Amino acid sequence: MADKRKIEVFSAGCGLCEETIEMVNKMACSNCEVSILDMKDTNVAARAKELGVRSLPAVAVNGVLASCCAGRGVTEDALRIAGIGQP
Repeated sequence: MADKRKIEVFSAGCGLCEETIEMVNKMACSNCEVSILDMKDTNVAARAKELGVRSLPAVAVNGVLASCCAGRGVTEDALRIAGIGQP
């Protein structure tokens, strides 16, 4: 029997998060072990930071942030480019 695929869904409980949870649950197979993780929990937030989560919802598979969830999020450079902090 193949090892279970560990899927972690990081959620803030918003509508977009709920849609992602529904999608993951619908796609999950018998080899998938899905965990829904509430970002209000400090341990979950620490795990998310460890994986590089920068926006929600986010999904990690076997401890690796899915490519659709990587590299996003608020950065100081992006905010400056948008005009924040500029007179």
